[in-house]
Amino acid sequence: MSLLKIIVIAIALAMDAFTVAIAVGIRLIHVNFRQTFRLSWHFGFFQAIMPVMGWSMGVSIRSAIEIYDHWIAFGLLAYVGGNMLKEAFQKDQKKHQMIKDPTKGLTLVMLSIVTSIDALAVGFSISMLNVSIIFPAIIIGCIATLFTGLGLYIGKTVGASSKLSTSAESIGGIILLMIGGNILLEHGVFDRFF
Repeated sequence: MSLLKIIVIAIALAMDAFTVAIAVGIRLIHVNFRQTFRLSWHFGFFQAIMPVMGWSMGVSIRSAIEIYDHWIAFGLLAYVGGNMLKEAFQKDQKKHQMIKDPTKGLTLVMLSIVTSIDALAVGFSISMLNVSIIFPAIIIGCIATLFTGLGLYIGKTVGASSKLSTSAESIGGIILLMIGGNILLEHGVFDRFF
């Protein structure tokens, strides 16, 4: 597999991490180095480790996981996005309370898993090509890390805008719900309705 193909795959896989990072940046508005490092490192690590896991599992388990992986991703995104929307509508009531940091704890782990589930499938695909997974996994992880940091910066810039500050968290929650809906769409869940 050529370096160019690996980079294209890595960029495609990083788009979910990039979009979620924008939503997180919008929500936090003030982002420090530790938050940027935590989110970027976790997203990059999960993007790198998931193809390795997929490659290790091989084709035999793929069909069993593919049946419900999109529902897991949707459920996690809907949970986090729904909480962001709920908190946005309660923001006036909670002005003096601290906003929960999505770059910590269970929320960070859930977002890391959700943004890297597609990388698991890529690992399965690479295993069918009888190609080593180590180099592609490193490239995928590095690009996801870079895109996450960039997305977080863009999100905090948008969120800091005085015109958007009141609805920024709502936008972030809607973005996460749209990503979840897109995952279901890509997996053909809505095909029977159209």
